[in-house]
Amino acid sequence: MNVLRIYIATTNSHKVEEIREIAPEWTEILPSPEKIEVIEDGETFLENSVKKAIAYGKKLKLPVIADDSGLVIYSLGGFPGVTSARFMEEHPYEEKMKIILRMLEGKDRRAAFVCSATFFDPQKNLLVSVEDRIEGHIAEEIKGTGGFGYDPFFIPEGYDKTFGEMPKLKKKLSHRSKAFKKLFSILPRISGSENL
Repeated sequence: MNVLRIYIATTNSHKVEEIREIAPEWTEILPSPEKIEVIEDGETFLENSVKKAIAYGKKLKLPVIADDSGLVIYSLGGFPGVTSARFMEEHPYEEKMKIILRMLEGKDRRAAFVCSATFFDPQKNLLVSVEDRIEGHIAEEIKGTGGFGYDPFFIPEGYDKTFGEMPKLKKKLSHRSKAFKKLFSILPRISGSENL
């Protein structure tokens, strides 16, 4: 079985580790050798995911996977959404979460983590995107030190602990895990390769 070498359009070590754990054995997942500036001005996770994949793929001239993901809080009109990482960008996530907790006082706390994952092979001119999510709600307080980002205040549906309190389970349940498993499951069929 041939191994498909894929670069990740990120320098975020947490994302690289999460995707490597999800990836099937017929892939070799590598961090991008360089950070490429991409203006993430899309209105959806899908648009930003595609922009990143194409920018990195064209620069590296190799197969690339990219994702754009974030937290969507329904009672706040989907905020922070596509601005999840850029909201209060120079501040630690604990500060961001404290601000959001104040914004949610007296409001519906239902939320979801959403991930759009894109594969781009510039040599085959092949572009594939998928999206998935995990529903849940925002906790009353920040709990747990596992995971990263908004994990310590997001409780997935069917559980009573935050992702920050159960980082191992988070890796199996997460929006990113679901989206990339879906992407990897269809790649062999649409790539035209019998060897994957």
